[in-house]
Formats: sequence, structure tokens, C-alpha cells
Amino acid sequence: MMDLQEAIRAHSDWKTKLRGAISSKSQLDVSTIARDDCCALGKWLHGESRPTYGPLASHKACVTKHASFHKEAAKVAGAINKGSYGEALEMLELGKAYALASNEVVFAIGALKREAKL
Repeated sequence: MMDLQEAIRAHSDWKTKLRGAISSKSQLDVSTIARDDCCALGKWLHGESRPTYGPLASHKACVTKHASFHKEAAKVAGAINKGSYGEALEMLELGKAYALASNEVVFAIGALKREAKL
């Protein structure tokens, strides 16, 4: 069974990971980050959860918001890999696409948790 509270924590931690990569000027695996089926939550959403929770509106929303989050995280990672550190930092600011996608996926996970009673 998926620990959705842990999934929220893991996705919230991405901002810290991205900031760390900016600070250390690290290269990131953009193609993996962009995929929504590589992390524990994504594997669960696309696999084990589908038969039971797939029909729920909150599950569908979670899949969509989760995919959007990974696309935005990959855009930030791409900027980091190009050495555009200022741009990457700006992309992480409140109100920008990454922050909005991050908030939306956390909200969607919470909604699924409530509707599915997990």
C-alpha cells in the first residue's frame, strides 16, 4: 500500500533537491525527472492503484497533476543542466509554474487520500 503522506513529503522535497543542484552546479537526469511513472507515487498511480482507485475522480486528477509536476520539475532541471542557475532559481519562486504544479500535486494527493480513505 502506498503511503500518500510520504508521497506528499517526497514531492515537496523536490524543491530542496533542485535548489541543491543549483548550489552544487550538479547535472540532473531530465528525462527521468520528466517521467511520472518512475517515482514511487507514479508507479503506484499507474499500476497497483488503478483497479481499485482508478475510477475515482481524485485518482484521475492526481495522475494528471502528478504528470504536470514532473514536467515542470524537468524544466527546472533542464535550466540547471544548461548552467542557467538564475533562471532555475526564478522558476522555483512562488507563483511560477513549478510552484503551482507542486502545490497542485500535493493538493491532489491529499484529495485522493481523503476520497479513497487511505
